[in-house]
Amino acid sequence: MNKSCIYPGTFDPITNGHIDVIKRACKVFDRVIVAVALNESKTPYFCHEKRINLAKIATKDISNVEVVGFSNLLVDFAKAQGINTVVRGLRAVSDFEYELQIGYANASLWSEFETVYFMPSLKNAFISSSIVRSVLSHGGDITNLVPKEILEDIKGKKC
Repeated sequence: MNKSCIYPGTFDPITNGHIDVIKRACKVFDRVIVAVALNESKTPYFCHEKRINLAKIATKDISNVEVVGFSNLLVDFAKAQGINTVVRGLRAVSDFEYELQIGYANASLWSEFETVYFMPSLKNAFISSSIVRSVLSHGGDITNLVPKEILEDIKGKKC
């Protein structure tokens, strides 16, 4: 039996922490769909199309990963994909509180909905997209924060 999951997020931009969680999910699931949310309410740094493309480039060598964009409720997207399991990354206690709340909200919308949490390795535990954006906006070195395959694309145009 093939088991698939969805790893949703804004991925603004995708980071080494995200890749860490994706690789962990690939050990447990046969197929991982990286679902890049439009999420205009967060006022993303990179446009939706660019975030999707960066995620595709960063995961191109991981055979059981597919990258897609979505703009509807996660539960509705999951139902349309025929997948009831999502993966989320947890770095700290503050992440847990937020993710627990979101997990319960999603489960209230679809009783079959399951959330699985993965912790990144210690070396990636501090990395977030907001840290990458902050370092980038101040001209700092993001080499160790994002996949090398997208480094130049991130430094370039936002869309």
